[in-house]
Amino acid sequence: MENLGTQLNQIVNATQGVLFAQGELAQLTYGAFDIAVRSMQESDQDEIKVSFPIGYRADKTTIDSTRAYRKEELLGRYQFLAFHQLSVNGIVQLVTIVEAALSDIIRAVVLRYPQKLGSKRTLPVKIFLEASSIYEVHMRATDGLINELSYKSPSEFAEAFKSLLPVNLLECPAFHKYIEIKATRDIFIHNRGIANDVYLRKAGTHARVREGERLPADIQYFLESYESCLQLVEWLGVELHQHWHSSEYEEKIKQREEKKVTIQGVKKLKICPKTYGA
Repeated sequence: MENLGTQLNQIVNATQGVLFAQGELAQLTYGAFDIAVRSMQESDQDEIKVSFPIGYRADKTTIDSTRAYRKEELLGRYQFLAFHQLSVNGIVQLVTIVEAALSDIIRAVVLRYPQKLGSKRTLPVKIFLEASSIYEVHMRATDGLINELSYKSPSEFAEAFKSLLPVNLLECPAFHKYIEIKATRDIFIHNRGIANDVYLRKAGTHARVREGERLPADIQYFLESYESCLQLVEWLGVELHQHWHSSEYEEKIKQREEKKVTIQGVKKLKICPKTYGA
């Protein structure tokens, strides 16, 4: 059986990779918008026709419509996409990535220690009858637990997380920022970006606007949220390693330190070029 510390470290590493990829895709998309805008600004056309689908036929072909945009109007659409919609979509992805990581961590720990499910948890008889192994029963019960936790508020989730793992998410400053990010995500999905009492309750002291105001979601906010999610995942990696040792984690830290020493050495050589050929 794979070492639990190694398994948890791999979850953290994979999550960091997906977050980095999200940052890269956001930058590439922003760059594509920038290219399109510059191309449009250099064009002599005052009116630009764009075709887009408005339906989908049974024979798997699109029903298209063509609209003529004034240059200024289309530029405004691109600016909205680049400076608002891209950020909102990115925030949704960031929260989804972190939520999946937290669920994967819980699943890995509970499957290794089934007693953490508690003695009061009940399952339909059908699950036992259809299961091919006790491991499958544990998996179904664990998935049920994770589904229950997904409906809890972030602070309630943190308490439940602490009861399952010796890790207190509320001790991580980035988690408190993540709580606000998640509240922002929920408001854009369920209330068109207008803050309400639910947002204020979830975000707490990190609330960015008052009730009834539109939540700003620009590129700067996305980048700040991106950094907070990276910090949260890195913090998790450190905490999990303290309780479940991972040789892969230690090797990663060793390589990071060696790289840091090498970079510092190169900087010293650049600062003191007279040490050569004196």
